[in-house]
Amino acid sequence: MGLTRVTWRKSTRSGSSGNCVEVATPPRVVMVRDSKDRQGSPLSFTPEQWADFIEGIRAGKFDV
Repeated sequence: MGLTRVTWRKSTRSGSSGNCVEVATPPRVVMVRDSKDRQGSPLSFTPEQWADFIEGIRAGKFDV
């Protein structure tokens, strides 16, 4: 799949600083990239991996 056909979005909570990640959800994969490096390679996850990650965030597993 060419990345030019993917729709990227960022959180409405990211503010205007530009320091955030963007997410795309084409079929059967979740892709994440740095909004400051849009030409860089995105990370890819299965929908199940992404759901586990979001669940961990909500549960506070990554709080420092």
